Amino acid sequence: MLSYTYVDNSNVFIEAQRVSAVEEGMAADLNDAIDRRVFNFNYKLDYGKLYEYLCGEDDRQVGCAKLWGSPPPSDSFWAMVESKGFEVVTYDRNAAGKEKKVDVAIAHAITKDAYTKVNKDDSEIVLVAGDKDYVPVIEDLKSEGYRVVVVFWDHAAYELKQAANKFISLNQWLSYLQK
Repeated sequence: MLSYTYVDNSNVFIEAQRVSAVEEGMAADLNDAIDRRVFNFNYKLDYGKLYEYLCGEDDRQVGCAKLWGSPPPSDSFWAMVESKGFEVVTYDRNAAGKEKKVDVAIAHAITKDAYTKVNKDDSEIVLVAGDKDYVPVIEDLKSEGYRVVVVFWDHAAYELKQAANKFISLNQWLSYLQK
């Protein structure tokens, strides 16, 4: 099976810190963590382990492993992520500190790759993100016969989980994915 993997870095990283905060008892549950904006800032995602988890199965070949986000203060972070196997695409945050281009860029890349590179018969598209902005793209690809897998924390948008052929939770891998 050939795997085409697309990762929304800030989405998976920030939500990992939120899930970790609940695991560490810093919040009663996820809703509490969201309401009070509680994060475990000590939790650091290990991108080598994330790549291994997403792309490292013996019978899987990597068509692509792309990761999007906004540069943190140290651009050496992105060089490290590339060294772990991801192709990196970055966008600066807007004046309000928001990443507005990332979701659209990922959706565009998935669609473009699907129609130019992905073979429906022996490939799957893996999206590592949790918000429902991706639902129209996934629904369209599924209707065209593509296999789409969403990998994220348990609290991914319900609509996103339903749109995918398969949803895989990262929650059980929280400790493993920690640096």
